[in-house]
Amino acid sequence: MTNDELKKLAAGLSDCGKALLRMADTLMEKKEEAPAAEEEKKPEKKLSLEDVRRVAADKARQGHTDEVRQLIQKFGADKLSGVDAAKYPALMEELEAMGHAD
Repeated sequence: MTNDELKKLAAGLSDCGKALLRMADTLMEKKEEAPAAEEEKKPEKKLSLEDVRRVAADKARQGHTDEVRQLIQKFGADKLSGVDAAKYPALMEELEAMGHAD
């Protein structure tokens, strides 16, 4: 093999190595981005009336009966079962925050 052929071969191998490093970097970037994308795809757990009722009852037992009643009215109902299921996440968020500001 001539000196020029060896130089061309070495340059080709160097280019291959650089290409492999770029591919590895790209794969690592995608791997780091993947968990965030998977988290976005996870559907939120749908809250049931029983889930909300459990938290509301616990807050009432803690002495927040009037606040629970006012919160239910705030969400447009006279009783918990009258609250629109689409509002459960917001209602649950307020219930869980109840009593933490005391």
